[in-house]
Amino acid sequence: MHNPETYNIVQIGTVSGASSSLYLEIHPQYAPALLGLADFSHCQVLWWIHELADDTFRSTTQIDPPYQAPVTGVFASRSPVRPNPIGLSVARIVSVDMERGRVEVAGLDAYPGTPVLDIKAYFPTTDRVRQATVPAWATSWGEWVEE
Repeated sequence: MHNPETYNIVQIGTVSGASSSLYLEIHPQYAPALLGLADFSHCQVLWWIHELADDTFRSTTQIDPPYQAPVTGVFASRSPVRPNPIGLSVARIVSVDMERGRVEVAGLDAYPGTPVLDIKAYFPTTDRVRQATVPAWATSWGEWVEE
């Protein structure tokens, strides 16, 4: 059996605010990395699902998802319970304050206090899939999330 390697992941900031107005509070040493982000409408935020990082959750490989979906492997789901509890969200950038190291975002499904691992600019030419398919149980979810 393969012994998994370990990696050092560094927290670059924390989610703050309230559900109606969320911010990515970036640690001062990473604030210069925000240069140019304000020119984008959206970003991808990678975050640590710290509330479900316990080893008992990390050993889960299959889940019984909501919405009348069948049992699936965690890699076929968006479940927060997974071997590496890393969340990925596309969020709209409302504002960027480089001096304060603060990015106001909309549409982020993380909570205040959540550790932020990385931010990546959203490029529609490479981050969008024109003809994606989903299993039958997810076809009624629609093509887009309403704004």
